[in-house]
Amino acid sequence: MEVSRREVLAGMAAMPLISMLDGEGAPAAGAAPAVPEVRLTWLEGRPGTAAASTWGTPWPKGVVPKGQTFALADGTPVQSWPLAYWPDGSLKWTAHAISADTPAESYTLRAGTPAKPATPVTVSDRQNHVDVDTGVIRARIGKSGTELIGHIWRGDVEVARKGRLVNLKQERIDEHEEKTTSLDRYESDIKKVVVEQAGPVRAVIRIEGGYAGKRGKSWLPFTVRLYFYAGAESIRMTHTFVFDRDGQHDVIAGLGVRFRVPMRDAAYDRHIRFVGEGHGMLSEAVQGITGLRRDPGAAVRAAQIAGTELPDPSTWDQRVTTRLQYIPEWGDHSLSQLSSQGFTLKKRTKKGYGWIPVDQGGQASGLGYAGGVGGGLAFGLRDFWQLHPTQLDIRDAHTDEAEVTVWLWSPEAGPMDMRFYHDGMGQDTYPEQLEGLNITYEDYEPGFGTPYGIARTHELTFWALPATPSAERLGTMADQLRTPPQLVNPVAHLVSAKVFGGLFSPVDRSNPARAAVEDHLDFLFTFYKGQAEQRHWYGFWNYGDIMHTFDEDRKVWRYDVGGYAWDNSELSPDLWLWYAFLRSGRADVFRFAEAMTRHTSEVDVYHLGPWAGLGTRHGVQHWADSAKQQRISTAIYRRFYYYLTADERTGDLMRALVDSDTTFLALDPLRKIRTEPYTPDPHALAVGLGTDWSGLAAAWLTEWERGGDPVAERKLKATMRTIAAMPNGFVTGEGLYDLDTGEFAPAEKKVSVSHLSAMFGQVEVCAELIDLVDVPEFEKAWLQYCRLFNATADEQTAETGASFGNLILRQGHSRLTAYAAVRLKRDDLAARAWKEFYTGDGYGPNLPWRAEKVASTLNPTEQAPWVSTNTTALYGLAAIQNLALIGGQITGP
Repeated sequence: MEVSRREVLAGMAAMPLISMLDGEGAPAAGAAPAVPEVRLTWLEGRPGTAAASTWGTPWPKGVVPKGQTFALADGTPVQSWPLAYWPDGSLKWTAHAISADTPAESYTLRAGTPAKPATPVTVSDRQNHVDVDTGVIRARIGKSGTELIGHIWRGDVEVARKGRLVNLKQERIDEHEEKTTSLDRYESDIKKVVVEQAGPVRAVIRIEGGYAGKRGKSWLPFTVRLYFYAGAESIRMTHTFVFDRDGQHDVIAGLGVRFRVPMRDAAYDRHIRFVGEGHGMLSEAVQGITGLRRDPGAAVRAAQIAGTELPDPSTWDQRVTTRLQYIPEWGDHSLSQLSSQGFTLKKRTKKGYGWIPVDQGGQASGLGYAGGVGGGLAFGLRDFWQLHPTQLDIRDAHTDEAEVTVWLWSPEAGPMDMRFYHDGMGQDTYPEQLEGLNITYEDYEPGFGTPYGIARTHELTFWALPATPSAERLGTMADQLRTPPQLVNPVAHLVSAKVFGGLFSPVDRSNPARAAVEDHLDFLFTFYKGQAEQRHWYGFWNYGDIMHTFDEDRKVWRYDVGGYAWDNSELSPDLWLWYAFLRSGRADVFRFAEAMTRHTSEVDVYHLGPWAGLGTRHGVQHWADSAKQQRISTAIYRRFYYYLTADERTGDLMRALVDSDTTFLALDPLRKIRTEPYTPDPHALAVGLGTDWSGLAAAWLTEWERGGDPVAERKLKATMRTIAAMPNGFVTGEGLYDLDTGEFAPAEKKVSVSHLSAMFGQVEVCAELIDLVDVPEFEKAWLQYCRLFNATADEQTAETGASFGNLILRQGHSRLTAYAAVRLKRDDLAARAWKEFYTGDGYGPNLPWRAEKVASTLNPTEQAPWVSTNTTALYGLAAIQNLALIGGQITGP
């Protein structure tokens, strides 16, 4: 069987540290610098209960040799593996995992031999299934059929069984009051199972497949990962699906994960739990004996409320005992969160009988429990209310086998409408489409506003428990579900490792000029965080994104106006947020950036079809705009989250981009504005040297440093060399690229500069490349671009033969001037950079730098009409990078 290059690369990345690297590239004895110790802390503070965490740690170039083992100073067992390497072969990023019953306040990571877990997680990969044992629970994972997890045991007790994915599908959106469209049920159909890690602290199992119906039809390809930790009683699951329809036909009406739970206890010893907002909780028994006309006894009532085993019924008031058969058994319970602002609870005795309302609330935690005093299953969905419409269902809890379902898309919400939002309005030709762009800022083209190939990832957790947990325990479980424990590196270590281009420095308010910039950065983040909450930027496909531009008249963001609606990474807010975290270590910034990365990497990018590897420009729907480009899908936005958390799904997404240079055969980004005939030629593809090349370069760089992919390295270095060989380097604007050689053809001397070229990660990827690869002519070409973008027309003409024209985004480009100032050691450029920062076309120091309350909108909110996301992202990046590069020369406005 032929193995694809991508599968080979994936296999390399999955290899363990020692077996992959043993004996390779180790420095001579005594030659290597000492491996520094790194003090790790919890992002949101020490967890209050047992916790597992996986994180990444960077290392300075040339310091940590291949094959290095790591330990924690306090003896906590740790599992380690490589994430990336410096060109000299030394480790650049390593990943680590721990599982602790009683987490410490902090840990010290250092070179050494790791301690072994008392109860390591083990994996047995058999012909038809995979067995995983954490030392506390065991799970059997099927390799075919519908059941992802056939059984979960705790000791000898089976806690859950028949774990599968479920989907309700209907053929179309029914527009009539008389609903006639029927629903079909689809279930998981397993195609492939891979053991990615096998302990001793962490085990990862990847399951691939699709949702299949009774007639054999399949859709919604999925990737599920199951995470097991030594000594843990829980299983973490990530569920990713790709939407493989055009939005017109075949509609999701429900999507979830379902288990069966054996119910062995008496009905009065069976318990239902839902954690609502905060630690608010529904605590009920399947058969309640409180509130009756006859009192069974205070001790009996107290035990049922606490979830502990009731005394023998013979000890109760016999007027209750002899009438137990007349007390209803409530088998079905449901919590639905159909908006970010409200959930409802209902229950019924069983199928075929009426539901009764229980209560309502605001933002549910997403945690539920079904079981009894003899054990049960807790289940939860992270970002439950943010990703609405969601739902938790418990069915048949009064029988021998309950059914629990975590709905990622609630059936009560109605069908998921993915249709394009307008009829084209006569925009049939390119000239007509450009006219539309000039009025709504939407780049429309028939057939391009399709969701075919977009994706979404959810994170779930399942706990196999020995008994009904206490209210306090459930509260801490809900806390961990909402905010998974995450170990992080100190800011000082991140800075000293000189990763991500060395373009950030710690927050510093040591003088008034610095303090003012820091205050402005804080204001902008706080404002956007508040806008997400106040404007309800939530929902299945929307959560994690922010809006593009504000409407001062309606006092709302322009959610319904073409290219002014959802931002889709325009001008790199992803980079702004991640650099803001790296320099501050702030938990709220990390979580905001994390949600954005999850969204923009999945929803705004195509993963199937002819545009796989391309992202969609900003718009009313995340897939609406016809501009499908590298600048949105670029790996430069994903690298931070991958290296800080070792998240496998993010690694998959970046790996999928490594061959995205082939997308230029499928789609010409400049097709609407070219004035000369052009047919894509694999040996002469028109590729922009700005947003196009930077996206390709980020993917190649990441793949190369993750495992030494020779093709990625060759193409990366070939493009660097051939861009540098162009008479005007990056100022040339576009080159003819050969897919086979990875080279740009020799170019004539010309000038074609766009204000967008460097604003989608090119600054950051070039800084990394110049630090990694010694190609002096490439650095010279990049520094020329950095020097000249904000220079005078005379300076531009003198050096390149023509003026760059009337360019904008001068404030955002001040960081290019600052970079050139440092590399060339020129104080005049540093002074110019600060002048550009303060007087450019972005945010100035004399703005109000505050928000004002608004009462005339649908909900009371705040506004800052002068704020736009384009300017915010560029101001944030310019401020952060200028402070890091030339902060010592800041003069103030």
